[in-house]
Amino acid sequence: MTPTSRTRGDLCPGVLRPWPAQDGGLVRIRAVGGEVSEEMLHSLAEVSATFGDGDLHLTKRANLQLRGLPLRDGLLAPEVEEALLRLVPSPTHELVRNVMVSPLTGVSGGRADLRPLARALDVALCADPVLASLPGRFLVVLDDGRGDLADRPLDLGVVAVSGEDVQLRAGSAWGPVVPIDAATSALLRLAHGFLDARGDGPGAAWHVDELAVPLLDGPRDPRTRASAGPTPYGRGEGYEHRAIPGGVLTPELLAGLPAGPVIVTPWHGLLALDR
Repeated sequence: MTPTSRTRGDLCPGVLRPWPAQDGGLVRIRAVGGEVSEEMLHSLAEVSATFGDGDLHLTKRANLQLRGLPLRDGLLAPEVEEALLRLVPSPTHELVRNVMVSPLTGVSGGRADLRPLARALDVALCADPVLASLPGRFLVVLDDGRGDLADRPLDLGVVAVSGEDVQLRAGSAWGPVVPIDAATSALLRLAHGFLDARGDGPGAAWHVDELAVPLLDGPRDPRTRASAGPTPYGRGEGYEHRAIPGGVLTPELLAGLPAGPVIVTPWHGLLALDR
């Protein structure tokens, strides 16, 4: 465990906490599991075209960012904030909905479909007022057993070891194997445990591995040692993984996407699904 010597809280950007970049306000829209509906994608693009730099920016956490937005006294201009808050499921929790999932889970490969777990976890997280105080950098990673997110630094997570079970993770530590149906409640308990242990004030921990005592202490299941690496670009079974150069989704690239939802990937790409 690595103790923290920070003197401030995290400043991870969101709609209600924009980052004042040189080109204007920067906001991050959390897309749980990278899932973005066609309607939301085009609504965000419209906000960017009207108020920002005209593009959408993909992050390595499979989220979306808007840049070049007008700021007033460090906050988004009211008309911009109003337009974006209509697209955020929970304004109180918008900074902490950081849930990554193996992008192809439920589409192709993997031991289990973890997308229902991601959605259930998001609903439960947003329903818990205490968890709104998690740091904006706190990250949950759900690997469906293929190992595409195996090396991703995380605070909490699971790795599927079969079609019915996952092993819990907390930072660099490993925990018990539990049924997938029990994973949401287990992860919420660990999140509360982190908040109880992180301390108070500006020096409070941002990450699980900064705690003095680990949240979990068990052996790693050998079935978690898969390592698939990033999803290759191109067409696969049931999908096409499109590269977005530099992570900049321009209006021209957006217009070339097929109709339907997309999945943002952590490798500056978009999955267009065959539906």
